[in-house]
Amino acid sequence: MTALELETLRNAAMTLSEKERAALAKDLVASLDGPEDEGVAEAWDREIRRRIQQIDSGEVELLDAKEVLSRARDRIRG
Repeated sequence: MTALELETLRNAAMTLSEKERAALAKDLVASLDGPEDEGVAEAWDREIRRRIQQIDSGEVELLDAKEVLSRARDRIRG
């Protein structure tokens, strides 16, 4: 594709609605990632269920964002 063709395509894409541009951008980014690995979604589902179970059982402590940032800063400072 020539630079002129690419510019023409880019200009045409910019005339799309925000929703259409978002869908196009999603498709373009996905095309860079290669084929989807079926096992990844299943592994994430298992991990999410595991973490929810830990929260529900009280095994883990939930922290608000301010506390997380405070602890991270403390660790960085030593």
